[in-house]
This record gives sequence, structure tokens and C-alpha cells, in this order.
Amino acid sequence: MKKATVSKLAIIAACAAIGSATAWAAESETQIPTSGEKVEGAPFEVKRDWGTFKLADRIAEKVKKGEKINYVFSYQASGIPLFSPQFAAGFEMGCKMAQPIYPMDCTKIAPVQNDANQQVSQIEAKLAAGEIDCIGIEPVDSNSLTAITNKLMDQGIPVFTSGVPSNGHEFTRFTQVPLKEGKYAAEAVLKWMKDNNKDLKVFAVSGGDPTQEWAQGRMKSFTETIKAAIPDAKFITTEANGLNTSYEPGQAYEVYRSFLAANPDVQVIENVDIGAEHADRAIESMGLSGKVFTVGWNSSRGQLDAIEKGIQIAQFDQRWPDQAGFGAVACAALLKNGEILPNTQTLKAVFKDDVEQARAELAKTMSQK
Repeated sequence: MKKATVSKLAIIAACAAIGSATAWAAESETQIPTSGEKVEGAPFEVKRDWGTFKLADRIAEKVKKGEKINYVFSYQASGIPLFSPQFAAGFEMGCKMAQPIYPMDCTKIAPVQNDANQQVSQIEAKLAAGEIDCIGIEPVDSNSLTAITNKLMDQGIPVFTSGVPSNGHEFTRFTQVPLKEGKYAAEAVLKWMKDNNKDLKVFAVSGGDPTQEWAQGRMKSFTETIKAAIPDAKFITTEANGLNTSYEPGQAYEVYRSFLAANPDVQVIENVDIGAEHADRAIESMGLSGKVFTVGWNSSRGQLDAIEKGIQIAQFDQRWPDQAGFGAVACAALLKNGEILPNTQTLKAVFKDDVEQARAELAKTMSQK
């Protein structure tokens, strides 16, 4: 087989898209915007491509008088390691950011574990009690909260979603774009390969639930971007058969050990959610450090340790605290200024040179849980 090399054009594109690690480290701590689209008639009446939103009379009266509103944030789960503490901290951050814009009482609700039906029931209970004047929702998936989102909007309650691309009529979907994320991750790997003189050909993709829309997008574009740059790259798994690791740490670790034993030629493993650190542990336990590398999403101490050890190439922080905090600020901007805040989310790549700052940011976030 002819030896393939990473094309010069692909490397140039990767370097341009990624930029330097220093540039990433210099970015502000939050991407939550403070201004957006000024809409005529907002917040009382807003015309969008899907129809016209009319603010509920009881909420409109509060706004006219400058009275506090009841802001509710509903998110996937309160008991998931890494994810839940960062979302709880982001909720608090968002409420603090929102208060100077428009006063509000903030409440967060969530099932202990992912349960779309329970999440909807919790929202319905708050709605029936008249305790929602504006709401931020982080859905379990792209479809399970669409009906309740549209119901809230139909009743004149502003909705902003985050974290997962949604199919409802919310004002803003503050979230990553999966196809762009996967491409970005692949470009990071290509740049790292060039910088470190690595000739890697065998890849795999994995995740806690590889069937999810966001997981599919991250895996698909990662695969396509690598193959475009390395024509004879081999993918043991793709979005069609992504390795399902589960979200449970012990199970994920064992799944990766079994996968590595069965596929001794694999060189790079992409994890599209919170499990890369368990792949890192499996690699180290099997004496494969320096032979197998990983990339993963979100921030954790385990991933940062592995980056320092040279096992993990990079982690891609999708800024969970920002996703959790966006809704409160967006509600305040809409009700006070008639502005609809945009989706400004981008990934934050953390390489070895960025680990120290990433540790400090993670420690700060976790201390606020």
C-alpha cells in the first residue's frame, strides 16, 4: 500500500482553523454575549420565521413595572459526574450576570439522571403553578423537549435552549454545531501530527451514546476530515458503528480495555463526550502510552493529566458553564432591552501548553458547584 502523508493544504487549513494554543488560552472566561439582535416590538411581540410570539399578559405586566421575574433553568441531570457540577456552577454564574440587566429569582430543576419524561414533568409542574416567566432548557436530545418548548412559547413564555441542538421554536439555541466540532477536532489532530512528526493511520470513534445526533455529527465530520487529509487512513469504527462505552466510568474503562485488546493496531481514539479519560486509563494500564492517543470533549482532571503525560492529544471544552448560564442572561436581555442574544458558542481546544490554565478554570468551576 502506498504510504500516505497529510496533505499540505490540509495542514494549512488545520493550522488556520486551530490557531495557536496561546490564542485559545487568551480567550475570555465566558462566551455568553451581552448584546444581540434588537427586535421591533420585543419583548411584547416578536415576529420570527416560524410565526409571532406574544408575551403572556401576566409577564408583560411585570416587565412594564420592572418587577422581578421567575427564571427557571431545566437541565438534563443533577447527578452526572463532571457534567452536573459544571452546569450547576454555570447556572449560578448566569444568574449573577443577568441581575444587573433585569432582576429575577432563579431556580434550577433537573432529574438526577437523564430522563426526558421527568424533565418535561418538572417543567409542566412549574408551568401549572405559574412559576415560569422565562426559561432556559438544556434538552436530553434534539426532539424530546420540542413539544414542551413550543407549548411554552405558544403560551407567551420566552424559551432559550442550550447544550444540545433542538428542533423547537425557541428564540436561541446556544450550543455547539456537531459537524463543525468534529471537523475542528480532526484539524487539531492533524496539526498535532505535523508538529510532533507523527504518521498515524488507524483511528476509531467512540462515545457514551454514539446514536445521539450530536455524537453522530462529531464522529462523522471527524472521520471525513481525517480521510480527506490521509487518504489511506483506516477507521475501525465510524458514526455507523461507533464504540458504545456508556457514561459509567468503570464500564467505559473495561470497554476500552477490551477494544484495545481486540484492535492492537488502533492509534487514535476519539471520544465525543466525557469518557476520554477512561480510554486514557486503559491505554496506560495496558502499557500502550506513546502508541495509542486520544482526543475527547469537555474538561476533567483525568483528561488534563493524560494530556500532560502525552497520552491525550487535546480536550475540546464546549464550555458547559456558558451553556448553563446563557438562558438567564438571554431572558434579561430580551425583557429589558428587546434583544435576542445570538449563539456565539465555539470549542475551546486545550493542548499541553494550556493545561495549567485549564486546571485553574476547572478548579474554579467545581468550587462553585
